[in-house]
Amino acid sequence: MNPTRNDLSSATRGKVTELLQARLVDAIDLKLRIKNSHWNVKGPSFIALHELFDKVAADVEGYADDLAERAVQLGATAEGHAAVVAKTSSLPAASRKLVSESDFVTEVADNLAAFGKTVRAAIEEAGEFGDADSADLFTGISRGVDKWVWFVESHLNGKR
Repeated sequence: MNPTRNDLSSATRGKVTELLQARLVDAIDLKLRIKNSHWNVKGPSFIALHELFDKVAADVEGYADDLAERAVQLGATAEGHAAVVAKTSSLPAASRKLVSESDFVTEVADNLAAFGKTVRAAIEEAGEFGDADSADLFTGISRGVDKWVWFVESHLNGKR
């Protein structure tokens, strides 16, 4: 940990920055997966999905930036390079057989939901560690992810 004047204990900062780092790599992985869908989706709803996926990816990139910056504020070094992301992301394995618009929408919705689940768990953990600010950051991210799950799922016509 790098020195900081932040008054959270070193132990708290260490635990919270582990949470932040874990969600950072997930957010970077999620953004790349969504961009992959943005580039490759085809079909009658192409433009709507292309634009939707781009907006979602932009927000997820913002979440990653916020997570990294919070970790650095607490004295950690944010690790966001490809090797770390590939090795430590907790998102489920990416599907290799995406063909239809529905395949892409399902994949994006599933990945957003998986990320949302880990972020909600991080809210509780950060609170237990005594870092209300990081819990608040995770809460804001969770709220945004839930919105995007809703937007993306709407393209599945009620199918789960």
